[in-house]
Amino acid sequence: MSAVMPTDAQRNPDERAAAHVPADELARRQGVQPVSSLDDLARPGLFETDDELDRFLADLYASRHEGAA
Repeated sequence: MSAVMPTDAQRNPDERAAAHVPADELARRQGVQPVSSLDDLARPGLFETDDELDRFLADLYASRHEGAA
């Protein structure tokens, strides 16, 4: 015997709405504060070497420009 799972179209719309929590409410619940400075995001030693940082930046650049030709 297999379980039958309802699709999104079959679910109760009120159930989906009740499950949605706005981002500002989630932030409040988790005690998240806005970033006031880029220094808040700094993580000394995040990359072990300059080469590791360079590879990360190259990958980031490539992913942002993927398919933009």
